[in-house]
Amino acid sequence: MNINYGKKKLEIKVNPSWNVTILRPNKQLVIQNPVKAIKNSIKNPVGTKPLLDIVNHNKDLNKVCIVVNDATRPVPSYIILKGLISELNSYGIKDHQISILIATGLHRPSREDELVRILGQDLKQKIKFMDHLATDINSLVDLGISTDGIPIFINKNYYESDLKILTGYVEPHFFFGFSGGRKSIVPGIAGEKTIQGNHSAKMISSTNSRFGIYDRNSMHKNSIEIARLVGVDFTINVCINEEHKIVKIAAGDIEKVHKYLVNYQLKYVFKEIKEPFDIVVCGNGGYPLDINLYQAVKSMALGEMAVKEKGTIISVNECADGIGIGQDKFKELLFSGLTPNEIYKKILNKEIIVPDQWEIQILTRILMKADIYIVSELKKEEIGNIGLKYAKTVEDAIELALNKHGKNARMLLLPNGPQVLPLLKK
Repeated sequence: MNINYGKKKLEIKVNPSWNVTILRPNKQLVIQNPVKAIKNSIKNPVGTKPLLDIVNHNKDLNKVCIVVNDATRPVPSYIILKGLISELNSYGIKDHQISILIATGLHRPSREDELVRILGQDLKQKIKFMDHLATDINSLVDLGISTDGIPIFINKNYYESDLKILTGYVEPHFFFGFSGGRKSIVPGIAGEKTIQGNHSAKMISSTNSRFGIYDRNSMHKNSIEIARLVGVDFTINVCINEEHKIVKIAAGDIEKVHKYLVNYQLKYVFKEIKEPFDIVVCGNGGYPLDINLYQAVKSMALGEMAVKEKGTIISVNECADGIGIGQDKFKELLFSGLTPNEIYKKILNKEIIVPDQWEIQILTRILMKADIYIVSELKKEEIGNIGLKYAKTVEDAIELALNKHGKNARMLLLPNGPQVLPLLKK
């Protein structure tokens, strides 16, 4: 069988003697003319007036800002942009009035090849675009403090625009519940202090900060509050399948669009399991979500949902960017020599407060539950010294796990990342 890995597939030779279960996503119909469908959704929105009415009502409209996902997300933004900008042009808005803001959060800036993938070659040449810089205080506006005491810094270009549009995609997220909607604001175009407050150790440690949970999720609530404050005039979000093709589109009000697509996801992504497995083999669904070890933690959290206590997770992610360019503190803690328990406690006790601490917090939480083998392009000496284990191939990792758990160990294979979520039957 094949598992999504980088820009290709990684073949796994399944031994017929293994006691194995494979969970695959339900088949979803791909939208054949997505640009036309995007334009139709814009004309028939959820929970708000059509975009044309919003434009016509804004008599002093001069500056339009469109937010798109960065290179770590597999959404085909160029398709959304093609339909959206065509519509805006037909409403009399000129290209020079439009800017595209790439929601990098605290991720690294976009590379040239990634810009082409995000924007498309034509739009890249004729529309102004920029990466959000969360650490550049001069590019942010200070909007005070949220109700839960988090400082609110938001991208100035977005905030000062006359028409604010979000784009993105909705799928399960390992601590926000689901991606999309409000996440384009926080963390997407928020300042460093806002992101760190939203992603605090306390927030991350909540049992409501997990895959598939969002209505009781404190991070979700904080992001919604800030999104309402800064303003969102229109949202276009999509759902994609395991091949990153668009299968569902919704446009209109930020919260109603998100809820509509979450409900769609709930029909497709959860598959019930009766009991935890000894071994779980999982990835992030291929490029770009498996671009580095930092992003690969999401797939380990996927394994965490299905693995038993003291079980084994086999993380299969290409990690073409290594540990993660720009994730220096993550790397530093990865090589700290501390035990997962020590790191986890220091984060909760606020002895460790650094950018990206949430990723190491989740990683150490999972390491306290199960062994984690890393199958990637990383070398053994590159995976740190806090407990991650190295395997050259998936088959090698499975053999090592079977030596621990026995030849009849129950094994779960998840070849398509967060397209399928194992849900333990209560």
